[in-house]
Amino acid sequence: MHINWAHVHLMINHFPVIGVFGGILLLVYALVRKSEEVKMVSLGVFVLIALITIPVFLTGEGAEDVVKHIPGVTEAYIGRHEELAELTLVLMEILGVLSLTGLVLLKLKGSIPAIIVILVLVMSLITATFVGITANLGGQIRHTEIRESAVPTPESQPGK
Repeated sequence: MHINWAHVHLMINHFPVIGVFGGILLLVYALVRKSEEVKMVSLGVFVLIALITIPVFLTGEGAEDVVKHIPGVTEAYIGRHEELAELTLVLMEILGVLSLTGLVLLKLKGSIPAIIVILVLVMSLITATFVGITANLGGQIRHTEIRESAVPTPESQPGK
């Protein structure tokens, strides 16, 4: 079995999606339960996901080289995904740095400042939105069934 960059990209690209949403759930749970330990875990999840997002992004170029000649794959779909992936990477890394800042302050001061927790929560929600859209655009590269043009309209349905 030959593994190429498209395989690697597809194997790891789910981590940012699942991780950021998991981190949000943990952080909300921590806020409801007023648990510093769970806040710490959620911030750790965001730092880890920010690190994992780097190779996800970097393998995208190699994946593009593999799939760009496949029938039905167009530069337009790849380009939209790639452009948003660049912004999503920046947002994810900002989330990671904010989270790491919270963890460092926890170590130095014994607690995570409320402003850091609020910033992390807001940034995680923004980042999750962009991660979701980026993932959807990536899926459209090969999954024609999720492209807008694949959604039936009343005019395109037989007998209407």
